[in-house]
This record gives sequence, structure tokens and C-alpha cells, in this order.
Amino acid sequence: MSNTCPQRPKLSRYVWKKLEMLAAKDYANDVGAVWVISGSVTKGDSNMAQFNGLGMSLGNLSRLSGARTRSISAENPAGEKGKGGMSADGWCADRARDLGQGWKISPFAKLAPGETFTFAEIDGPGAIQSMWLSGSVAKSGPVARFYILRIYWDNQEQPSVECPAADFFASGWGQYAQINSVPVAVNPNRGYNCFWEMPFRRRCRMTLENRHHEHICFYYQVNYTLTDVPDDAAYFHAQFRRTNPLPYKAVYTIVDGIRGRGHYVGTAMAWGVNSGGWWGEGEIKFYMDGDADFPTICGTGTEDYFGGAYDWDVDGKYVTYSAPFMGMPLVIQPDGLYGSQQRFALYRWHVMDPVRFEEDLRVTIQALGCREGARWEARQDDMASVAFWYQTLPTAVFPELPDKDYLEII
Repeated sequence: MSNTCPQRPKLSRYVWKKLEMLAAKDYANDVGAVWVISGSVTKGDSNMAQFNGLGMSLGNLSRLSGARTRSISAENPAGEKGKGGMSADGWCADRARDLGQGWKISPFAKLAPGETFTFAEIDGPGAIQSMWLSGSVAKSGPVARFYILRIYWDNQEQPSVECPAADFFASGWGQYAQINSVPVAVNPNRGYNCFWEMPFRRRCRMTLENRHHEHICFYYQVNYTLTDVPDDAAYFHAQFRRTNPLPYKAVYTIVDGIRGRGHYVGTAMAWGVNSGGWWGEGEIKFYMDGDADFPTICGTGTEDYFGGAYDWDVDGKYVTYSAPFMGMPLVIQPDGLYGSQQRFALYRWHVMDPVRFEEDLRVTIQALGCREGARWEARQDDMASVAFWYQTLPTAVFPELPDKDYLEII
């Protein structure tokens, strides 16, 4: 007979002890033998005793769990317990020559031209809970898209995340703009942060590819937990696309070819206008679960989808904003010389309103403006995007990324 109840020690010492005495002295004498079979004893919802440390919020921050916290950086490349800051010969060893081991000897990694660096390999189950990147990956100017972030789940050969690092953090033009959203924050000066929860069961691998012709410095911190992952947890995905210029009367595809069950959780865009006039009348459309010519969800305008209205025009000027789930944090104005195009950075996170699909998903948006005679204009703009979603595995193979020259911001 068991009298163990770890959740309620007093129950073990008193109630169960009394029951045990009754069984041993009274019931057993009457019937010859007594078997007592019991499960765990909890009060209320049994899940309260099994919190796994995922889905963190202010509402559950006080709860204890069996999850273990780990972190990977250049100072602890494997995220091992008690192994941080042990380097004696890192890139900053000379700067620490008076202080010695443990004094910021290896704060970053260096990547050669053309190198793909694996900066995180984690055996599961567990989940990425936050990530910070900086250094050359946050470099401004034409080369901002030369640093490719990829994430692989559970030993898949194809990545589930593949996009330039700047675009992943809604900073596709490679210029600093403050972003104050819930899942993504960009802080002075180009500190890239994300808080997308990314569960995995067997393995997580993260890489950075350097397509630049120069060596780069890469700062990173990947914070994760090792814990049980529930059966209904899907895998995080992000895919980059760019078209410049958009062919006349063509519709821009944010993502297609998604197969599986999941939900769409966000769009980040870097939109460059290639002609004058208002450009944001285009409708976003979500084709799901067999939709063909017409979508299930159809928006009413570009600025509407990103949470604005009436051309974002306040007193004759665009007004930037960065909110928890939507924003236009950057408007680049022509400078009268070489910076000739007007450009916009935009994001919309479907955290509170994910777009759910059972089998497949395709997302498009129109580049639509106004022309003479009160008519719509099919525009030919420079459009780049990252689609964010969760889904079951396997991940469908992504379209091949454009080459270096096509990725360049010109």
C-alpha cells in the first residue's frame, strides 16, 4: 500500500496513515488481504501539477515547473551547465590580458566569406524562448540581406526558417528603427530580439550563412528550456521572398506551398515604391484548405491590414508607429541624391488572431494604387516579405533563395 502524496505532505502523514492502519489492522483481519491502488493526488485541475514552463506570460510567471533553463552564446557554445565564460583564447583575449579567464574573452564569433556557421545545436525536447542577434548581421546599407538565418527542426534536411536576419526582425531595409512589438523588438543600436516560442521534440539546429565578401562579427544569445513538449505543439516557420520589380498586373505572393495543419502568425514587409502616388490600396488574401480562385479571408487595403487607415496620412505626412501587434516603424524618404526611392517597413503579428488552416495555405497581397480617371493602378513595386507560421512537420521545401546580387538593397 502506498501513502505517498508529494503535493500534500500532511495528507501523507495523517489521512493516508490512518487509512493504512485501518487496512492493516481491521480490513485485512476480516478479508485476509487488502490491495490499494492509487494515482497521483492533486487538488483541482490535474494539469496544475504538470506545468512544463512553456507558454509563459504574466499570468503564469509565478508557477514552478520541472523545465531547465539553458542559453547558448559565443561564451557557452553548447549551452552546458557551469561552462559559460571559460574561454581562454577568444577574439578578445588580448583585451582581457590584465584580467584573465572569465572577463569577456569570447563574446562573438567570426565568419569567413561564404561560411555557414552552426551557432546552436540542441537536443530536445524543449523550446527556444528568446533570441538576440547583433554585430554584422545588423549592418546597415546594401549588404543587410547578405546574412542568412536558418533553423532546422528534428533532423529535417530542409530548414523551417530561412531568411535574411534583418528581414526576420522586421528590419528589411537594413536601417535602424525602434520596434516595440510583443514577439519582436529592435533596440538601439540594431539589437535584434525575438520572443517567438519555438518548441521542438528531438533536435534544434541554427545556422548563419555569410554571403558577404568580408569577414563578419556575429553576436548571439539563444535562450531555451529543456522540458516536455505537448502533443499539440506545432513547429515555428518563417520564409523570405522578394520580387523587384513586381511584374505588371501580377499579384505578390507572400507564401504558398504550405502543407500540413497549423496557423499563420505574422507578416513582415519591406515595401519600396517604384513610382509616385499612393500605393497601399492592395488587398491581402488568405487561401486555405483548398481555396482556388477566391480566398476565405480578404482584406480591404494594405494600410488597413497593418492596422492603419486613410493612407497613414496625418497633415500631409506619413506617420510611423510601433505597436504590440502591428506597425510601420520606418519610412525612408528620398534624399535628393542617390536615395531616390520611398521605402516602408511594416509588420503585422497574428498573435491574438492566428489564421488557422487544416491542410494548406497561400497568402498574397496586391500592389495597388490610384491613377487618372479615378481608376486603380496595378503597380510594379519592390516587395520583400517574411511569412511566419506554425505547422506540423514535415516542412515543404522552400523556393530557393535569390542570389546575392538579387538580395542586395539597391
